[in-house]
Amino acid sequence: MTGLRAPDRTGVIAGDGTARMTVLRRCALTLWALVVATLALTRTLTFDLGPVMAVVITGLVAASIGRRNPLLVLRDWLPFALILFAYEHTRSAAAFLGMPTHWALAVDVDRAVFGVVPTVWLQERLKHLDPQWWEIVTSAVYMSYFLVPYALAGWLWLRDRDRWRGFVVRFMALFVLGLVGYILVPAAPPWAAARCTTEQVADGPAFPDCITTSPADVRDGGLLGQVDPDDDTANPWVERISSRGWEALHIGPVRDVVEVGQGRSNQVAAIPSLHAGVTALLAMVTWSAGTWRTRTLWVGYAAAMAFTLVYAAEHYVFDLVLGWGLAAIVMVVIGRVERRRAARASEASVDGVGQDA
Repeated sequence: MTGLRAPDRTGVIAGDGTARMTVLRRCALTLWALVVATLALTRTLTFDLGPVMAVVITGLVAASIGRRNPLLVLRDWLPFALILFAYEHTRSAAAFLGMPTHWALAVDVDRAVFGVVPTVWLQERLKHLDPQWWEIVTSAVYMSYFLVPYALAGWLWLRDRDRWRGFVVRFMALFVLGLVGYILVPAAPPWAAARCTTEQVADGPAFPDCITTSPADVRDGGLLGQVDPDDDTANPWVERISSRGWEALHIGPVRDVVEVGQGRSNQVAAIPSLHAGVTALLAMVTWSAGTWRTRTLWVGYAAAMAFTLVYAAEHYVFDLVLGWGLAAIVMVVIGRVERRRAARASEASVDGVGQDA
């Protein structure tokens, strides 16, 4: 009969088997989402690389059921994860290699270009004693850096593994170049400069005692100078406010998780800004295959991250420009290498056809 499908060699009707696998995949994804939500709400899940990669990999395994062999997830993603883990540990060790930390370099560049330090200027005009609605946005944007690149990588892996490989190669190249910057030019971010005076960091220390003190105890605003906020109730010094927006939503645990991750990171890895570099890379990678809406989304995301980093005292504009520049270099160089390889493969194919003829 034309309406029936023949069973395969195992005796399972193909249509029924596909339906079962679809149900199984949906159940697995639902279970995955419930477990992730529970871990997040109970503060068990952090935004460290290990938990994030575990979430992505298990989610891809669930999404692969009935579509492709789930073991491909491990084959493709474990090497990627191992390289990232190696990067994380190496980045933390970079500060102990003896290179002097630059405390005033980016301050001087920003001040020379803009006439003011943009972080100081923004906090003077936008910061209040309590977090405002826009800090909800900036806190969400800042936190998204720890999730969005890996979510995009997972989406690309499900849709087009060739595009996924291209993205991963560029992503890792950017991280390696960033690591070189951290080693050769360790530099303090604005929030740290606001806690220390010129005398305290004259020898270029990586972890001076002042970095753990409150900026309220530093005379004259530290290396960043005096802060004169428009709101008289706001604190007259530069503050690290990248996670303060969660207080406005009364979600203190999210702020705690972010700040724990910040405390474990290399505190003098400001040059270049990989937050800026990675978000720019996302916009560049998705540009060619995107619509005007998706292009606007990714470019807007990179711009929002740039504003967040400067306003929240995580980076100077100088750091952002270096991060954007590295992303552009990675795209250009790897793009040329890929085109040359494709051209050679095409020539070899043509030569093979000619010999057969």
